[in-house]
Amino acid sequence: MTNTPSTWIADRTKTFDSSGIRKVFDLAAKLKNPVNLSIGQPDFDVPQTVKDACVSAIEEGRNAYSLTQGIAPLREKLRERIQQRYGHSDRDVFISSGTSGGLVLSMLSLVNPGDEVVIFDPYFVMYAPLVQLVGGVPIILNTYPDFRIDLDRVESAITSRTKLILFNSPSNPTGITPSREEVTGLAELAARHNVALISDEIYSEFVYDGELQTPADHNPNTIVIDGFSKSHAMTGWRVGWVHGPSAVIQTMIKLQQYSFVCAPQPAQWAGLAAMDVDMASYRADYRAKRDMMIDGLKDNFEFTSPGGAFYLFPKAPWGTGTEFVTHAIEHDLLMIPGAIFSSQDTHFRISYAAPQATLERGLEILNRLAKR
Repeated sequence: MTNTPSTWIADRTKTFDSSGIRKVFDLAAKLKNPVNLSIGQPDFDVPQTVKDACVSAIEEGRNAYSLTQGIAPLREKLRERIQQRYGHSDRDVFISSGTSGGLVLSMLSLVNPGDEVVIFDPYFVMYAPLVQLVGGVPIILNTYPDFRIDLDRVESAITSRTKLILFNSPSNPTGITPSREEVTGLAELAARHNVALISDEIYSEFVYDGELQTPADHNPNTIVIDGFSKSHAMTGWRVGWVHGPSAVIQTMIKLQQYSFVCAPQPAQWAGLAAMDVDMASYRADYRAKRDMMIDGLKDNFEFTSPGGAFYLFPKAPWGTGTEFVTHAIEHDLLMIPGAIFSSQDTHFRISYAAPQATLERGLEILNRLAKR
């Protein structure tokens, strides 16, 4: 048999496909003037003081590797805020190369081949592939139609092989923020069964109805992943952080040393400045956009109103989610089919992180297509 480069590819890479979101981005590049409601990143620019801090760091020569765990001033500022919020006796923090880097390192640190990881459907596109990449087994729990956590269903899914529950709030793609009862129950359930619990809180700055409910308030062993990408429009700067029990955090730092090495040092100094930026006006702007989208779609679409992030996850008014999105693309409207985030193909994701004029054009097209 002739040996070719394609035969060299590791089997672990064949358990999942490329992100469908990237395929939509590729398609967007081919359209002349698309109404783009597909992009999962803020439409505002990085705050000026944050840019200035990064430029200063570069000009001052802070361009080398940082400590693997991150620059001391940023870690200390984060540790101070984390301690003030939680007061846990055993909670450490480190700076990851984006929250995606934090997710990768958490899977490598916690999941052995054959371990089961509970994931709530619909879910962020990276979750199941990352579990599979480290040899774990995703256990997908359906949350349709209202995207709420059924604690009895979670408990029934736990077996002797369950290692981890992966939780996300506010949610991508639904924008749902679980209730205090759901979050408290999940935290207590994980503690009772001695199962690790990861709380992905990358959209924590964008909570519109009350305060962020985090399982770390109720389970001191919760591992929290957060970062500056969504809150401060720093998606390309790759600065996140992870905090949790010191044994887990130290293991993740060890693995970062042999993988990502460190987050980009100038961007870490920018992150330090970002912690002093008041995000209230940005949050109010996205709350208004959310309300506008809800009001503009409620007559022709079925959806659960989101409490955070900048997504809406409506049910397709006809056909499958993919069929509806495909038809929308033919009318220059870009969105993401729900099947990319789910085992079901019934919904689609709208991102309202877009200019007002774009949202208005999108609403007009969506309502017209719904009445086909």
